[in-house]
Amino acid sequence: MRFVTKNEAVKRSFLEDLKREGIKFELGERLSYETFVGYMLEGTLEEIRAQIDVMEGADREALTEGFTSFKESLNHILEHIKVGEKFDVLLNEGPWVAEILDQLTRNGAIDYSEGLIKLKDGVDVTKLRFEFKFPFNLVHSPESAEKIAKQFAFADLTMEYEFEILELDMGKINTLGKIASRYFPEDALLRVYFALVGRAILSSEILKSLGSEKVEISELVKAFARAAPIAIPTPKGTLVINYSPRALEEVLRFLKRLGYVEIKAGKVKKLRDLA
Repeated sequence: MRFVTKNEAVKRSFLEDLKREGIKFELGERLSYETFVGYMLEGTLEEIRAQIDVMEGADREALTEGFTSFKESLNHILEHIKVGEKFDVLLNEGPWVAEILDQLTRNGAIDYSEGLIKLKDGVDVTKLRFEFKFPFNLVHSPESAEKIAKQFAFADLTMEYEFEILELDMGKINTLGKIASRYFPEDALLRVYFALVGRAILSSEILKSLGSEKVEISELVKAFARAAPIAIPTPKGTLVINYSPRALEEVLRFLKRLGYVEIKAGKVKKLRDLA
């Protein structure tokens, strides 16, 4: 139940939001990477388009679509920096921003001043030289394509930030969903959100099943394994929560970590209920 980002600006802003809302989490950092293996075309925008039109041995339709997307991204950034924009704000647009800013910097087309990035006055973008990169799987005949395109491989060693969410409170989980929607794709958000909901519901059911006496963990696991999966009807449909015996044991360890249960000598005892 975690969100992962390699974007420093996203990490910083998401961290502040979680703290402000009092959502329990742990932040981990580790070395990671971004890699790209493929080909590259160089030149002005017009020259690159002309190269695509005559290239043999590659999927020209896909290259054209990709180049159109590249130009749209470039124009989007140019609109921002014509009047000046903060670097962090630009990075929130996506990881592709850094690549475009790097190319503009190597062209000597932008100024950095007091945290703002601004397009230099009088710059003619049509005269700038760019690099258009595309993946190797768009090439079906390297011998033909490499008459125009150059091989290109890129490895960027970067930091990866992992937010491990520790919440069992449904109100906080719902708040988290609203916050995370500003930073992460919908599919990633929904996967984490429903995983957190599932863990919260299973935790609640475990605590409800525990009385004041110690219970053998093996017997508890067997009982819940027989009851799996748990189906929860909702106004919009059905939420099904499935779990393996090992996953259930992990939830018990999580409850121990948060101080809800005590585990000793193969037995579990409830210390408190969910608030």
